[in-house]
Amino acid sequence: MKKNTVHKTAPINRAGLTDIWNAFMVVNATFSPHDIPLCPTTAKKIPSKLIGYDEAKTIHKKNLRGKSDDYHVNAFIHFYIDDSKFDGKQSSFWIYPEKVLEIISHFDGIILPDPSTYADFPDPLKRWNYYRMNAFGFWVASHGFEVISNVRWNTPDTWEYCFDGNPHNSMLALGTVASSLKYKLNYALFADGLRKMYELLTPHTLIVYGSANYPCFDELRNKGVAIIVFPSKTSEYYERRKSYE
Repeated sequence: MKKNTVHKTAPINRAGLTDIWNAFMVVNATFSPHDIPLCPTTAKKIPSKLIGYDEAKTIHKKNLRGKSDDYHVNAFIHFYIDDSKFDGKQSSFWIYPEKVLEIISHFDGIILPDPSTYADFPDPLKRWNYYRMNAFGFWVASHGFEVISNVRWNTPDTWEYCFDGNPHNSMLALGTVASSLKYKLNYALFADGLRKMYELLTPHTLIVYGSANYPCFDELRNKGVAIIVFPSKTSEYYERRKSYE
């Protein structure tokens, strides 16, 4: 991986033009050689609790109905949920970022959005989703809110760019929900990517939403990485099922 370089963002206040690309999110950002904005982890400590963005929206609406707009929830928002719940036509973090920022302001911080990068997606779409994840996170952090950089990868061809936006020697997060790691092929791809991530980023702490009960995470534990697990409802179900087998 090449060293990150600083790029100047193009002016966004051009006469007669509207910023439909959300260039405002990356003003003063540092970009990688693949033009991925760097989003450092700004959170100062490990979250005490994680709440899905869909649940955070419900909490926000309930408080607004109760005329309470000064509430605060001691939890970080995560986006390890179906894309339609945070990137749909009516709820997109990219189309309505100010609305999402308003919800975030009532929580401790966020783990960056996690838009899908499935193996059968066209390469430009995977890169676009990775770009959006980091651009939005950088923008949220620029408003003074705490963020935790999210790592995601897919097949080895994505390794060329998919770690460009993450900080080195830092706290990172990832989700194992819907990764189908019980299947050998999926696990092998995930484990290889996890090793590559450590090689390039060497995080000191890794927050895992889902299950980390796999040998590849033991490898990181043996290297001194603190693995902090927040079980999902799905992973809790499988752990319970294993206990009865």
